[in-house]
Amino acid sequence: MSLLDAAPRRRRRRARPRRPPAIRQTTAGIALSGLALLAGVGIALHRDWVPASVLLLIVLLGVFVLRLRAMVVLCLIVIGLFTTLMLSGVSQFNVGTLTVHLLGIGAGLAFVRSRDRLGLQGATSDLMLVDLRDRLVAHGRIPALPTRWRVDSVVRSAYGEAFSGDFVVASRSRNGLLLEIVLVDVSGKGQEAGVRSLLLSGAFGGLLGAMPREAFLPAANSYLLGQDWPEGFATAVHLAVRLDTGEFWVSTAGHPPAIQLHAGSGRIELIDTSGGPALGVVLAPVFSVHSGVMQSGDTLMLYTDGLVEAPGADVELGIDRLMGEAERVVATRTGGAEAVLAGVRAGDSDDRALILVHHD
Repeated sequence: MSLLDAAPRRRRRRARPRRPPAIRQTTAGIALSGLALLAGVGIALHRDWVPASVLLLIVLLGVFVLRLRAMVVLCLIVIGLFTTLMLSGVSQFNVGTLTVHLLGIGAGLAFVRSRDRLGLQGATSDLMLVDLRDRLVAHGRIPALPTRWRVDSVVRSAYGEAFSGDFVVASRSRNGLLLEIVLVDVSGKGQEAGVRSLLLSGAFGGLLGAMPREAFLPAANSYLLGQDWPEGFATAVHLAVRLDTGEFWVSTAGHPPAIQLHAGSGRIELIDTSGGPALGVVLAPVFSVHSGVMQSGDTLMLYTDGLVEAPGADVELGIDRLMGEAERVVATRTGGAEAVLAGVRAGDSDDRALILVHHD
């Protein structure tokens, strides 16, 4: 037998097949149930060494590794142990101890049930959610730019949750001359909008740069209509900038207008692209396009309504406040997106995002 024939066999011997999930659940359930029975014996014989709280610890371990059916069996065993120990007179528990244990069992079952509805299993399932969040962040990374161009961005979720309904996708053309950035605000906020944000960021990231700039918003609208979600709309602002000439084009879909800071005159211009409906609402929408030129020192601002909307207040006042903060921070080059966001002092009850595109 040659060495070439032996190598695959050695690899096959080293690759041990994983146990099927059902077998892993049965094994874990039997192990924890047996551990609970041993704990019950320990409580009856050596309560000073084995306190009743060890049963609650076993329930907690079950929360980490068991699915709902096995978790129900484990909790019934624990409740049965408490009942047996009390009825037999071997051990007595006060009302406080029983209440805490029952509340812990109920909380554990509720958590496993909610996780089971999502098809997640065990504590390692949280790693999948972390991976999804990281992928959402990765979609919003700005590609490398020439030395005279900078992009500063910040995204904050409502109430500091891990997922945000606001997200960014960006692309640079193959010849490197065109930069496209899309800022999207999905209906809903925080974690409830996180799944839709992830799906749309992947789809929009695939569309961006794969078609002419003027075709992006119509294509994004068609994609969103095809999803047929109950809350399927989203607002967006699409910016395309030529990195060699500074020429740019802005379109909005139900989104707050972009802002341009002119370094030469010191003027702050609100770019009028009104009229375009939100994505996922109209079958064949028309999106107006504003074109302009970024001179050296100019800055373009894209943002979501979480920065300018407040309950009972006019959104126009919020935009004025944002423009004033941009004039104070950005025009004087004393700060970036983080400083503007802090200065606006928008509440954390909504998702917030801000992008600053600088032409140095």
